[in-house]
Amino acid sequence: MYLAIMKEYIFTSARLGFRRWLPEDEAPFAAMNANEAVMEFFPNTLTPADTRALIDRIEQRFSEQGYGLYAVDLLETGAFIGFIGFSHPRFEASFTPCVEIGWRLRPEVWNAGLATEGAKRCLQYGFEQLGLEEIVSFTAVLNQRSERIMQKAGMTFVTIFDHPSLPVGHPLMPHVLYKKHKPNL
Repeated sequence: MYLAIMKEYIFTSARLGFRRWLPEDEAPFAAMNANEAVMEFFPNTLTPADTRALIDRIEQRFSEQGYGLYAVDLLETGAFIGFIGFSHPRFEASFTPCVEIGWRLRPEVWNAGLATEGAKRCLQYGFEQLGLEEIVSFTAVLNQRSERIMQKAGMTFVTIFDHPSLPVGHPLMPHVLYKKHKPNL
């Protein structure tokens, strides 16, 4: 628990700590982004340079908006396991502009309920602390694991759409869209 205590978390769930990115996150994140299983439902894996650019964009958004894709640690060990958090899609669609919740975790922690736990806690934080009114999530129709996380996190299916950043006929082009509105308190 010593490592987890040393890090400054913005918020936590039962097993996860959500924080800003640290320099030591880059190497394990680059390894994740080069892993074909992790990136199965993306058009391609990322190079270390792509990963560095992604972290830079994430941190820029934190500076501009005060929130973003949070680096996530296991509280028990302090180990970095990926990200869960918010982004603003850079493409045009019927539901943009919007705030999207997304996640990418190391395969070693899959099937332990961590993505669902983290998504639920992140949604709660987005509505209660950030004052967001609606949060969406989307993934390739083929990515049933992520779609199941959306469902378990209490999000509602909206539609299937063709992702405009992918070429016509690409197997990942059809996407599911889910959303969740701020609960009435």
